[in-house]
Amino acid sequence: MSPIHVLHGQPTPEELATVLAVVQARAAAAQAAAEAARLAGAGPASPWNDRSRLLRPAVRPGVNAWRTSGWAH
Repeated sequence: MSPIHVLHGQPTPEELATVLAVVQARAAAAQAAAEAARLAGAGPASPWNDRSRLLRPAVRPGVNAWRTSGWAH
């Protein structure tokens, strides 16, 4: 972690300790959330692992879809 520099004011040691505790707690929570998402499989690691790309796109009826729906396939 990089050093902390106070730019304005004269904080007491208790105030600095409080701020550092909050910053450290937020960083730990963000890291824990990222680890939980990774373990839960929140998404594919890469597009190659994304199985949704194997699905065909949604069918969108065109202008004359009703007319061609009865044609033999």
